Amino acid sequence: MRVLLACVLLFSSLAHAGLTIEITRGSDKPVSIAIVPFGWEPGVVMPEDIATIVGSDLHRTGQFQPMPPADMLAQPKTEQEVYYRDWRSIGVDYLVIGKTRTSESGGFVVEYSLFDVNLQRKLLTGEERGGRANTRDIAHAISNRIYEKITNIKGAFATKLLYVSARRLQGNEQLFRLVMSDIDGAREQVLLEQKEPILAPTWAPNGRLIAYVSFETTRPAIYLHNLDTAQRIQLTNFSGINGGPVWSPDGKSMAMVLSKDGNPEIYVMDLATKALKRVTNHFAIDTEPDWIDNDSLIFTSDRGGKPQIYRVELGSGRVQRVTFEGDYNARGRVMEGGQGIVMVHRVDGKFHIAVQDLKRNRVSILTETTMDESPSMAPNNTILLYATKYQGQGVLAAVSVDGNVHYRLPSNYGDVREPAWSPFLQ
Repeated sequence: MRVLLACVLLFSSLAHAGLTIEITRGSDKPVSIAIVPFGWEPGVVMPEDIATIVGSDLHRTGQFQPMPPADMLAQPKTEQEVYYRDWRSIGVDYLVIGKTRTSESGGFVVEYSLFDVNLQRKLLTGEERGGRANTRDIAHAISNRIYEKITNIKGAFATKLLYVSARRLQGNEQLFRLVMSDIDGAREQVLLEQKEPILAPTWAPNGRLIAYVSFETTRPAIYLHNLDTAQRIQLTNFSGINGGPVWSPDGKSMAMVLSKDGNPEIYVMDLATKALKRVTNHFAIDTEPDWIDNDSLIFTSDRGGKPQIYRVELGSGRVQRVTFEGDYNARGRVMEGGQGIVMVHRVDGKFHIAVQDLKRNRVSILTETTMDESPSMAPNNTILLYATKYQGQGVLAAVSVDGNVHYRLPSNYGDVREPAWSPFLQ
């Protein structure tokens, strides 16, 4: 029987987050890990507890069960103080210790080690440097190294989320916010706030530029936004639909949906010259593009009678249908490496988030609720983020690609929707 955690992670690092984490289902057999509170050099006061953040990161994957410090028999700070038999006796598989000291520049140096209790050996040692402003970055970097060492999968704890929140004002007005945060909801930053809708945020491959659709000029337009300078550029201003922006893997082009010629079609814009190339040409509605590689796209079309996902080669224009299982498949997003797509999938009248293996064409349903939409995959292909409804409110939710781990990220600020997970940023 799966472990139903049904608990809110009240870690101090999330005290002021716009999103909170509620793990609703964890792994059947999570790995037991003890992350001992890190030692401190006399006089050092860190703004946040690094060991707590690391524990939160690992716990949120659903694959690890961190031991509460109160249950630890000892709290070693050095390798010489580690006694494997004590940790093995209380069922701990892995042990993390660390200590913090000041650096010559006035910042911090955090030294840490990872031990395999059962094999009785040290697996990893390292150090991270930074200042008070990036304590969480230090913690996420440590989490990444620990996670990769144990699972052989690159950690994504230092990545970011984009999402749109909406709060009802007086009458029928709403206030929309485009928000960027850590993947646990911490350090949220409002990038744009307005009374007109914001849709379809998306990341450039370099993680420094984003694009989105805004209705601030009363009709939809695609905007580019530089995260370093906060500079915004309106990229399109055509009549009709301007939507679905998504960068090519090399960052040189952007696919989008335009209806400037009468019907919604897929176009590709060269971002250096702003030249447009029409990719599809069909009387049906073609929308929701995403890149397989620099030379081919997937998109949603109802050209077969109901929405399904198709593939188009940019050079030849050749179109192939990709999805056949279910009577509705849409909002396809290509997984990193191109081995599969995540999508909104309807079966028996219910909408779910599903993954289709592009080599075997096998479809796996990951979610159980009926109003799931807008899937976005972590760059290491382990966790899928999506928008759904919970107790009448729009929330973000996440599920592992094997379907075993589920958690919700409800917001303290109205409904949330349109999630977009960043690429690796380091």
